[in-house]
Amino acid sequence: MAEPSKIIEIQVLRYRPEQESVPVWQSYQVPFTEDMSVLQGLQHIKDEIDGTVSFRWSCRMAICGSCGMMINSKPSLSCQTFLRDLLPGPVRVEALAHLPIERDLIVSVEPFVKKLESIKPYIIPKEERTLAQGEYLQTPAQLEKFEQFSSCINCMLCYAACPQFGLNPDFTGPGVLALLHRYNADSRDGGRAQRMEILNAEEGVWSCTAVGYCSEVCPKGVDPANAVNQNKVNSALDYFIRFLPKKGEPA
Repeated sequence: MAEPSKIIEIQVLRYRPEQESVPVWQSYQVPFTEDMSVLQGLQHIKDEIDGTVSFRWSCRMAICGSCGMMINSKPSLSCQTFLRDLLPGPVRVEALAHLPIERDLIVSVEPFVKKLESIKPYIIPKEERTLAQGEYLQTPAQLEKFEQFSSCINCMLCYAACPQFGLNPDFTGPGVLALLHRYNADSRDGGRAQRMEILNAEEGVWSCTAVGYCSEVCPKGVDPANAVNQNKVNSALDYFIRFLPKKGEPA
């Protein structure tokens, strides 16, 4: 016998630029079962109640990172947040904080992508190897130095959680700085000097005020705050090392 549906109120912060100058709340009564996520609640609204509601989603398995939004004021993946845990409601959903809203729950990813591209998020080999020379090998200890930072799915929840990014959109931000650390800490990579310019810049790690909420909201257990702290040390070393005499120069 099918489980009887219950009803929960979902409030959506709507923004349709062709008809609203500022976002407005709209309420929907949504039938739900124990296994329904917030994303499924929104899909019910779009399919059965109001087809004009706009939001992003794709994998529904907390892998793609596309369904991030504010749920009851907390940055969350809507596919990973269940309606049963938000009873009795209402559930309030709105676009990710600190990011430009394009429509309803959809934010512009362009500023984030530009920051991401700037750090060269790929391995720049220290030395070229031919296929005949084999793979770039790494020890387990070398892998451990960056492995957790490679789990980032670019969902931008950490940006919605970052008060400093909210005040200064030019701040490189937690997610990109964590990925920068992922590549700089990789023993196979030789691009550290290029990325240090971004790290040391005014908008780099020193703009972080060490709140740490970015790490709390990460759905993949990445710790951007830890990456930023490690790179404040790296940035300080990078600054002082330039004053040391180079080999062959008088001290």
